[in-house]
Amino acid sequence: MQVWRVLIVEDDAQMREFFAASVSRCSDLCLAGSVGTLAEARDWLNDPVNKLDVLLTDLGLPDGSGLDVIHHAVSLHPACEPLVISMFGDEDNVLASIEAGALGYIHKDSTPGDIALTILEMKAGASPISPMIARRVLSKYLSLQSNSLLAHEKRVPDAIENIANEVQTLAETRVSGGLLSKREQSVLELIARGFSYREIARLQTVSVHTVQTHIKNLYSKLAVHSKSEAVFEATKLGLLG
Repeated sequence: MQVWRVLIVEDDAQMREFFAASVSRCSDLCLAGSVGTLAEARDWLNDPVNKLDVLLTDLGLPDGSGLDVIHHAVSLHPACEPLVISMFGDEDNVLASIEAGALGYIHKDSTPGDIALTILEMKAGASPISPMIARRVLSKYLSLQSNSLLAHEKRVPDAIENIANEVQTLAETRVSGGLLSKREQSVLELIARGFSYREIARLQTVSVHTVQTHIKNLYSKLAVHSKSEAVFEATKLGLLG
């Protein structure tokens, strides 16, 4: 059985102990380390004896930023997958962390079970990131891409790519009824998450025109005339979770 090694970086001792206990109580997770500052995190990461699969870091550290921890961890441990410890309403910092390479975030008021589940779901390929944050990251990426002379070298952050993969998996699971094609189901999943036509096109690596065609077809199959009607009807039919 695979056991994932977790490093926790949190300056608040009580919160650090809470997250450490949440990790330790899960048989699929192993607490590899627990530190409270950027300097301590760097020392831990620099030690060749230490190995990790998941980084769980706060952003506001007394001697620096959790973003620096993410950069350092990913550079030394490329297979490491970072998660950010955040508070509600901290979307701007979460956005910056996603752009820095974090795959998602865990709220500070999460239960121990939710913390372990979020980590395990991420390791299984899910993306612990809200649709609102995902749309903001993707919107910024598209803006940078359209304004760049080196547009083809720009790539969307891993967290957003994970959403595309997650939607693809859901679509493959839910097309068994035969009403929608796999591509139409994928587009429907993204519509339900609030993505625009242009954003869906980027995630599906197709043209906006192709997305519009898929939407027209699924509207016809569902006998609806708008996004909201499509989501409502699809939910009734069990096509959306």
